[in-house]
Amino acid sequence: MIDLLVAGGGPVGLATALYARRAGLSVEVVEPRAGTIDKACGEGLMPGAVAALEDLNVRFEGHPIAGIRYCDSKRSVHVEFRAGPGRGVRRTALHTALADAARAEGVVVHTRPMGPVTQDDRGVYADGLAASYLAAADGLHSPLRRSLELDAPTARRRRYGLRAHYPVAPWTSFVEVHWADDLEAYVTPVAAESVGVAILTQRRAPFSEQLRAFPHLVDRLHGTTGGETRGAGPLQQRSRSRVCGRVLLVGDAAGYVDALTGEGISVGMASARALVDCLAREEPQAYERKWRQASRRYRWLTSSLLWARSHRATASAIVPAAERLPRVFAAAVNQLAK
Repeated sequence: MIDLLVAGGGPVGLATALYARRAGLSVEVVEPRAGTIDKACGEGLMPGAVAALEDLNVRFEGHPIAGIRYCDSKRSVHVEFRAGPGRGVRRTALHTALADAARAEGVVVHTRPMGPVTQDDRGVYADGLAASYLAAADGLHSPLRRSLELDAPTARRRRYGLRAHYPVAPWTSFVEVHWADDLEAYVTPVAAESVGVAILTQRRAPFSEQLRAFPHLVDRLHGTTGGETRGAGPLQQRSRSRVCGRVLLVGDAAGYVDALTGEGISVGMASARALVDCLAREEPQAYERKWRQASRRYRWLTSSLLWARSHRATASAIVPAAERLPRVFAAAVNQLAK
């Protein structure tokens, strides 16, 4: 019987496996998708995520990110990261780097679907594999979370993410967040001749149609055509608990508020580290509290910004407020950057 079985071989699942190996635990991963895994996301890593990945000996390139810039039709305001640069990295490049690091540590990855999971007071069992514990890192719409009846109701306001890449040189070293009436566009420099554009929206419409809500951004893209569009959502997902017997939820499977603050990988890395620390101490029940601690800042700041975004009286004031209150804006950005 191995110590830990990880369901999901995306970035957080592989990071969980790497933390487990560092803690001296035996670990294997089950991932149904073969090869490099792509996903619709903003592709910007906060400085804290960059530091955590480098600490795990995950080596990747990308484009340095100096900070965050908010833009609307009339103004822009930016803040530099105090903790050093972040990194814009193609999701495929990040996954490849994590897979290489896991392979170097001898992590076995089974390329097959995760079958039905059972557990007793001794372990967790799935498709002939037996482990003391299972980490469910199987994504936003986690089948394991659903099978354990941990799904909790979410708000009616459903938001989705769309992402495409454009073959243009980055015009800034900042991640730009462009605000329109009811949607946002994130522009992340990911390479010397490529930017990623992600749109967060409630609308069901093609990417090119939604992009027209940002005429200044369209001008920046110089009429180029974006690559393949990927989508994800609904974004908000809630779980009644992060611990169900010997199964522990991590990453997006543990619950997700929104991509608005760009902390997904940072929170995923922090919760993966907390999960493994609890198992190494043989205190799995402590993980619920540790997860809440690791994700509190993200949940509070993202929920607060979403609340402001959803009310007409405050939505149009977000960028002007950031301009009028630079210290508050800087403090919020640098809290997220940790």
